[in-house]
Amino acid sequence: MATAAFLPPIPTPRSRITTARHCLLPICTASTDAPPPDAETDEDAPRSARKDRRRIVRIAWEKLVRWSRSWRRRNRSDVLETTRKVVVLGGGSFGTAMAAQVAAKKPDLEVAMLLRDDLVCRSINHHHVNCKYLSEYRLPGNIVATTSASDALAGADFCFHAVPVQFSSSFLGSISTHVDPKLPFISLSKGLELNTLRTMSQIIPQALGNPRQPFIVLSGPSFAVELMDRLPTAMVVASKDKKLASAVQQLLASSNLRISTSSDVTGVEIAGALKNVLAIAAGIVEGMHLGNNCMAALVAQGCSEIRWLATKMGAKPTTLAGLSGSGDIMLTCFVNLSRNRNVGLRLGSGEKLDEILNSMNQVAEGVSTAGAVIALAQKYNVKLPVLTAVARIIDNELTPKKAVMELMNLPQVEEV
Repeated sequence: MATAAFLPPIPTPRSRITTARHCLLPICTASTDAPPPDAETDEDAPRSARKDRRRIVRIAWEKLVRWSRSWRRRNRSDVLETTRKVVVLGGGSFGTAMAAQVAAKKPDLEVAMLLRDDLVCRSINHHHVNCKYLSEYRLPGNIVATTSASDALAGADFCFHAVPVQFSSSFLGSISTHVDPKLPFISLSKGLELNTLRTMSQIIPQALGNPRQPFIVLSGPSFAVELMDRLPTAMVVASKDKKLASAVQQLLASSNLRISTSSDVTGVEIAGALKNVLAIAAGIVEGMHLGNNCMAALVAQGCSEIRWLATKMGAKPTTLAGLSGSGDIMLTCFVNLSRNRNVGLRLGSGEKLDEILNSMNQVAEGVSTAGAVIALAQKYNVKLPVLTAVARIIDNELTPKKAVMELMNLPQVEEV
């Protein structure tokens, strides 16, 4: 009856309309003030709904746990059991962290680190500490360090390459005679070679003179210090050989490290290289105190530019939205542990690039990668306003303040 009051009037005898008017108010009053005795109260309804929601969530979680246990039982592998030796090329912070990560999984696994510095070798072998990087952490006793390429590589089942990109070609050429042609190389290095625009998947086989050298790239949001602290981390391994990617996944995965697999080597490598340049831009915004709005806009634009170039090169959009893309971008652009972000932060604060680089004991790959990125963009005919601005700032052809003004004055266009 109350609902009828909101409908268009229907011609009816006058007596019936009058009756309806007399009934309307009592019906509305009763429906709001006094629910029927058997009706559910306002307090009971949310309680019942909460119980239902909790039950649904509990069932969903239990299904996930059962699936996880079943999957692990079906996919057990003997990769770790059959692996006797792993070699790590380079003794920087991330190479050291990955050596510790693998060594901790199997006490009788030999993890050899090939280094240039005799002092660091002695420190690792005698005191189980890398005195130059991550010196506050004690390394597992099954890590040994050497300056001999033949000793380090002899009998290795897997090789982790942790040498900076710009030095990789010459370094690999110097040890190529000691490398087994079937030895899988797992690249930890992110960037592009400045003069050739090559990625590590191109540099490694060419420098070793073996186009069939097994190759895997490892990437994702990961700081070395948090790996050493065994904090939860997720990364991705990419290889055109799915069995090899799966083997490396099983070699590395642990209770604190999740490893996903991918076949998109190009997407993982390009995202890992370009995010370092974007991190410099993010640091510049922070150093200039341009605010959170500006930071969000800059990173969003940078993500679009990375997508434009990477997809032109054959990368999958899903890769760019994953761990090696969005995940690594968020970590590198927003967290102070990032070397590239700190370079930008100091540039934005007014410091000179030479002074910044001379004060660092680690390589910020984004500095050398920036110029290569722009050359790559020209090759694929892609406009990259933010990344180009970073390259010009690094080349000392544009000040950070001028770069911001120029970017803000670009034409107002449709978002793509």
